[in-house]
Amino acid sequence: METPTSILHQPKSVWAVAFACVIAFMGIGLVDPILPAISAELGATTAETELLFTSYLLVTGLAMFFTSFVSSRIGAKPTLLVGLALIVVFAALAGASGSVNEVIGFRAGWGLGNALFISTALATIVGAASGGADRAIILYEAALGLGIAVGPLLGGALGSISWRGPFFGTAVLMAIGLVAILALLGRMPAPTTRVPLSATFRALRHRALLTLGLAALFYNFGFFSLLAYTPFPLETAARASGYADFGAHELGLIFCGWGLCVAITSVFAAPRLTARFGRRNTLYAMLVLLAIDLGAMALLVDRFWVLVGCTIGGGLFLGVMNTVLTESVMEATELPRAVASSTYSGIRFVGGAIAPALAGVLAAALSPAAPYVVGAVALVVAIGVLLLGRHHLAHLDEDEAEPETVAEQAVVLTAADS
Repeated sequence: METPTSILHQPKSVWAVAFACVIAFMGIGLVDPILPAISAELGATTAETELLFTSYLLVTGLAMFFTSFVSSRIGAKPTLLVGLALIVVFAALAGASGSVNEVIGFRAGWGLGNALFISTALATIVGAASGGADRAIILYEAALGLGIAVGPLLGGALGSISWRGPFFGTAVLMAIGLVAILALLGRMPAPTTRVPLSATFRALRHRALLTLGLAALFYNFGFFSLLAYTPFPLETAARASGYADFGAHELGLIFCGWGLCVAITSVFAAPRLTARFGRRNTLYAMLVLLAIDLGAMALLVDRFWVLVGCTIGGGLFLGVMNTVLTESVMEATELPRAVASSTYSGIRFVGGAIAPALAGVLAAALSPAAPYVVGAVALVVAIGVLLLGRHHLAHLDEDEAEPETVAEQAVVLTAADS
């Protein structure tokens, strides 16, 4: 029986933003299944094709530092709508492109819209949701996981027709999200204070936020070493194993499994683990497991089913990491949530932007295993950052929620989303 504190008992504005989040996060994994096809049909190298991720993530990360400045002047709802509109326009332009450089450029514009939307959406959900910040973040991470899961599936389905299909499909879906926000998100209070342009940079003086941001930078490097680079060794290993018809559809199914694991553990596992072991110990454990996972992919990069298992299995650890890191950041300081979210997300996405660009170069210059080795090392560095800054994070393990209560709420959410 639903109670007033149920995670499902949310204002319609929260559900409207969460729905749009699912569609927005589809853009992260949407291009994964079509990377080899884009490379082949546009005559691009692996390194050039990987720049589709780099331009998108780099612009997203840099723009994140200024989104709280923008939203505090024009308001949260207009910021969300402008972000969604930019994604619609640039996704459509990417689908109409005639060269890989055009796609890279339009993905950068897509990243600008993504930045305006994502950081404002997180702050909006956390501020408007009932049941506390932790439950709101679980809802946000569930939307992230579902979007990441559905993105490759849609990308694979449309990409099997044409590499342009996923881009046009995203434009249509984001237009639907824009209409949902416009119709369901009511009038929001006007900003009471204007965030200075320097606010997100000054926020880095908070040692807890800086520690978590730097750890997230190296974690995201490992994250995108797996997400952005894996389609290429997967296709090579599949062909070597005799799967001649392996293509966008099959890649989409594999990364859909990966995204489902991200969604499930972000909702089910993260609350239980943090309640039992604390946030910091959970972060250490997940980073170690992810480093081992990437290490196995490096050692057995030519084994198709090993790559499939490690890719999907890696989602289990990534889901927990995403939720626990986001919870930690939102509870780390007394800063306004929009400022904390923008600062953290900016650092995090810049780390993700470096990995794809470097992966293509390393694979060509050294070996197909090299990007995974560097990704695993980045995860070890993230552990070192957390250990060095542990004194600034001691308060994160105070007042953990009861495991049974949060887990039951998460079960209901996942069932509803399914």
